[in-house]
Amino acid sequence: MAQDSVSRGALWTGRVMSALPIFIVLMGSAMKLMRLPAVHEGFARAGLSDSLIVPVGLIELICVITYVIPATAVLGAILMTGLLGAACLTSLRIADPTYPLPVILGMLAWGGLFMRDLRVRALIPFRKAERKNLRSASEPEKTVSAA
Repeated sequence: MAQDSVSRGALWTGRVMSALPIFIVLMGSAMKLMRLPAVHEGFARAGLSDSLIVPVGLIELICVITYVIPATAVLGAILMTGLLGAACLTSLRIADPTYPLPVILGMLAWGGLFMRDLRVRALIPFRKAERKNLRSASEPEKTVSAA
């Protein structure tokens, strides 16, 4: 019998796992769209032009909105992966010690989606290891004869 929905526990685990990347990327987007002084300093340290602040903030906002809508959540996770990959590369390029954060956020985004969406579970079918029926070497092998 096929399962039509995820369990309530898996659904809430997925929502909690997804909440952190949503919150952090959304907060970063809001800070960029408000053009806060800390954002200007961060962009300057990364060697990026101030003219990119608002476009990057809009890209972040689009990624989050696409991720939180259930019908487009898989596309949103793909977009968030690209966004967070670029953030990780930028952090590595300037030797920022926070470079693992985007990787962790991406793992949480996909993990949360895996927990709450059967489509992702179908794409990544983790299975329990099959337990082989092991018999001892002294047991004779059973054969079926055609009679």
